Amino acid sequence: MRKALYILGDLDDGDVGWLAENGRRITSQPGETLIQAGQPIDTLYVVLDGRLSVVIGRDVTIAEVGAGDILGEMSFVEKRPPSVSVVARAESRLLAVSQASLREALKREPAFAARFYRALAVFLSDRLRDTADQLGYGDAKQRPDAGGELDEGVLDNVHIAGERMRRLLTLLEGRRV
Repeated sequence: MRKALYILGDLDDGDVGWLAENGRRITSQPGETLIQAGQPIDTLYVVLDGRLSVVIGRDVTIAEVGAGDILGEMSFVEKRPPSVSVVARAESRLLAVSQASLREALKREPAFAARFYRALAVFLSDRLRDTADQLGYGDAKQRPDAGGELDEGVLDNVHIAGERMRRLLTLLEGRRV
């Protein structure tokens, strides 16, 4: 859920409403491949609940993701096929948003685009820091968020982000997508 704080904390209620209205809720079953390495994708995913594995090669798990994580964001930014696969490890619910409709909305609404891209940049920065720590680069103990603590800027928005996640789930439930 921590990752959702980066995204939802920077978006506003209208942005969350747009995601709920324009995305569709999907369910992925255990063992189902949601994203296949090397295959183009046209969807950005927000994990609502469940567990998924990020896999390279022949079933080498490099990360586990869950509620609040974003998937397909690198292909959205770079427009290149993913270099990893994502496989459901448990039944998982996700919000699937068409990259084309998201790009169009971001083009029409510069304020939404600014909030979205800033949130995505912070999300990717955190992921890169985590990866560097896992690989043993630098001294993770020196990081201000060592031990799982959130960045001060994110802490300011925790209650807002949590409320937006609840709102997103409520909006999706109300639509029965």
